[in-house]
Amino acid sequence: MSNPTFRTRISQLRKRKITKKKIVRRGNPLNQRNNDDECEIPIIPGSVLDLFGLGDEGAAAAGEAGPSSALVGTSSTHHHHPPYHLRRKSPTHPVSPPSTIGAAAATASVTASPTTASPAGVSAATAGLPSAATNSAPMLSPTAAIAAATTYCPSMLPARKRPRRTYFTGDSSTGLGCNPFTAAHYLLYELPDEVLLTIFSYLYERDLCHVAQVCKRFYTIANDNELWKNLYQGLYEYDLPLFNPAPCKFDFVQPEDCDYDNPWKESFKQLYHGVHVREGHQKYAAKETGRSVAYFETIQAAFEYCDDAERPLVLIHSGVYRGQLIVIETNIALIGAAPGNVAENVILERECESTVMFMEGAQKAYLGYVTIKFSPPSCTETMQHHKHYALEIQENCGPTIEHCIIRMGAAVSVSGPGAEPVIRHCEISDCENVGLIITDRAQGHYEDNEISRNALAGIWVKNYANPIMRRNHIHHGKDVGIFCFDGGLGYFEANDIHNNRIAGFEVKAQANPTVVRCEIHNGQTGGIYVHEHGMGQFIENKIHSNKYAGVWITSNSNPTIRRNEIYNGLQGGVYIFGDGRGLIEHNNIYGNALAGIQIRTNSDPIVRHNKIHDGQHGGIYVHEKGQGLIECNEVYANTLAGVWITTGSTPTLRRNRIHSGKQVGVYFYDNGHGLLEDNDIFNHLYSGVQIRTGSNPIIRRNKIWGGQNGGVLVYNGGLGLLEQNEIFDNAMAGVWIKTDSNPILRRNKIYDGREAGICIFNGGKGLLEENDIFRNAQAGVLISTQSHPTQSHPSLRRNQIYDGLAAGIEITNNATATLEYNQIFNNRFGGLCLASGVNPIQRGNKIFNNHDAVEKAVSSGQCLYKISSYTSFPMHDFYRCRTCNTTERNAICVNCIKTCHSGHVVEFIRHDRFFCDCGAGTLNNQCQLQGEPTQDTDTLYDSAAPIESQSLMAEV
Repeated sequence: MSNPTFRTRISQLRKRKITKKKIVRRGNPLNQRNNDDECEIPIIPGSVLDLFGLGDEGAAAAGEAGPSSALVGTSSTHHHHPPYHLRRKSPTHPVSPPSTIGAAAATASVTASPTTASPAGVSAATAGLPSAATNSAPMLSPTAAIAAATTYCPSMLPARKRPRRTYFTGDSSTGLGCNPFTAAHYLLYELPDEVLLTIFSYLYERDLCHVAQVCKRFYTIANDNELWKNLYQGLYEYDLPLFNPAPCKFDFVQPEDCDYDNPWKESFKQLYHGVHVREGHQKYAAKETGRSVAYFETIQAAFEYCDDAERPLVLIHSGVYRGQLIVIETNIALIGAAPGNVAENVILERECESTVMFMEGAQKAYLGYVTIKFSPPSCTETMQHHKHYALEIQENCGPTIEHCIIRMGAAVSVSGPGAEPVIRHCEISDCENVGLIITDRAQGHYEDNEISRNALAGIWVKNYANPIMRRNHIHHGKDVGIFCFDGGLGYFEANDIHNNRIAGFEVKAQANPTVVRCEIHNGQTGGIYVHEHGMGQFIENKIHSNKYAGVWITSNSNPTIRRNEIYNGLQGGVYIFGDGRGLIEHNNIYGNALAGIQIRTNSDPIVRHNKIHDGQHGGIYVHEKGQGLIECNEVYANTLAGVWITTGSTPTLRRNRIHSGKQVGVYFYDNGHGLLEDNDIFNHLYSGVQIRTGSNPIIRRNKIWGGQNGGVLVYNGGLGLLEQNEIFDNAMAGVWIKTDSNPILRRNKIYDGREAGICIFNGGKGLLEENDIFRNAQAGVLISTQSHPTQSHPSLRRNQIYDGLAAGIEITNNATATLEYNQIFNNRFGGLCLASGVNPIQRGNKIFNNHDAVEKAVSSGQCLYKISSYTSFPMHDFYRCRTCNTTERNAICVNCIKTCHSGHVVEFIRHDRFFCDCGAGTLNNQCQLQGEPTQDTDTLYDSAAPIESQSLMAEV
């Protein structure tokens, strides 16, 4: 049967009789609008007060409805002002003289019979009408009142308020009855808004929409937000309005953030076509007579009811729905409906087979705001993990799943070609297997999900599956965060992956994912682990604070690591081992506890355009036959060596800037080899390059400068070919060769050193040919043995040694050399200076235009300290003074012996390099040939020894 009319509905409320009605599918009454600007007055028989329950037996009910009755005015002269901002307000009616018919009629309608007003408990003042106590109108008899009422005409109303039809309800013979115009006028203009609001609160949505069509005042009151909120929450249970702005999208919105004047009514309208699944639904349906709402006990029954619907919508109310088989093959929408956290209060659970299955045909199906559990019995738990899931999406379907909680057992499986779901804003957690499995060429979009605390991986992507995953939070798993294998693909963007027990992201077996702008951090092992022929593109990620290496690459894997920040790892930054390869470029790698990049065991990556800095260990560490092309990187400010190369490794370093390290720039040791070419190596606390213990690199066309302990140090049996390098402005020697080392230096420029250009001592050898050595503060080449069992014996061929601030070549301490075809010129102290007992092999050398400042100073009677100070060491005869008790470390020039120590017991020591202690003021007697004494320490016969690197080899 159809819904009752407005008049019948009011009568039912008055009599408090509600009948049960059959459920009928109808159109949405909320789509109806008030199309009539005219405020039409309905013709309602009988007293309006009786119709709304405010007369006779209905008065008590109106009083119980709420406090609205207390809000009605009590003064006859105080007209009601509604709280609503109405565009058109009630007309003002002038008060007629007491003798007028209108006043008599108004008075008569209230005072004619005490038995009419008293039982209802509604006085004239309470009803908003003139009071007899305050009006001078005389009391009329009932007959006079009836006569006055019957003469009331429509012209007393505004033109737009006049009724189209009029008729009189009552006894025509006696004239008794109610004037419909008086009642309608009272209803439309005088009855307070609060009373109408209370009356409307008893109506359901259809009747409320019908009432809204009566007039604009009713329309405004019937659209009250609180009215619709109460209706909405009574039916749907939601705390906020839920909107359906687009297919497969349902969002809760705060009312104040809505664009609608009445968000509750708009949400009601958008959801009204849905059917409801509610446990014990009979008691709800019995209470809602007059409402076109379909209730069902089971989800399957609701599905069957919606078979032919155009936009099927099933609202599942609070409760635990166990054992219900939910197989979706159509474009149906299932939404939880509950107060508070909706998903936590609507639970779907099964113990065998998958809890929810989407199959072919569910291209635009929707599931939202529910909890899905798969809880197999413990005896079959393992078997069930491999066969069934909480949520299973099969091939050729693309449902949308959002705002769901998926827990226990195996969680989500997406498999097969054409499987393209949208899963977003879901929580997938505490599963006893993998959280989300995407396999067999499945695809789909997975966004803003929380995936955590799963027993195995958070996500598996395998068998050429190719999902798109954005903004997911994957954390605290007991295995890896994301595992791509067996050809798995995928695009992963802006995910937060952290605190997983193994790697944050693992790739193996030809898998090739693209990982962009993710944050991978605080892993209990590593950040990214690529192995067993794994590939992948890792771009613009933040990889930090992992327990082991930020990135691991091994076993013939070949990923691309580009423009990432890899920092603060508790071990290394990038660790490539076991035949690993890969392209490592444009990354910022810093602050790691071990090497920024480590390459070992035949690995051969390409490392270029990276910044590797501020590590607590070294910058790049290549060892155990590691290889690789390392080019165009900036390596700086690391605690140990900028680059370490050791144990048979042969990398190529080209066009790098390696600088500002706290130890060595590039360190070759224990048979470290490789090519060091076109690099800029500068400003290290130790040497720019060190080569030792059998290492034999090729060092070509580099700039090595600003070292605080020299440019290049070759020692302890080191080898190497140094050619076409520029070695300049180092605090000590440009090149050190010592302790049985035997490098080749060819066509280098070694200049502007703050000590000697090349120092060879302690058994050092080497071939120096075609080098330009100039403008160094001490000797261009200094050769010394200094009590080493092996005599230093380098070979110098075709070098140019010039413009030095001391001698060109100095050989001392019984060392020797082979000097062939060298040009030595324009040096301050002389070309070739040989100490006592030194007899080098010389052939074809040209020594010319040297200044011989030492001989000139001696001949002019000057102290040699005056021309050398303590920064350079002229070679000449030096003495000791027995009278002045000079030690073995003191030396006195010949002119000071003649002048300052005249008459003393003196001893000739030898012809060698020294500076004069007498002139330096370190003896008790003041030098008579030198001015003010200069503070200094003991005489140094050779340049200070370089600091050898104490770097310790460390491995992950």
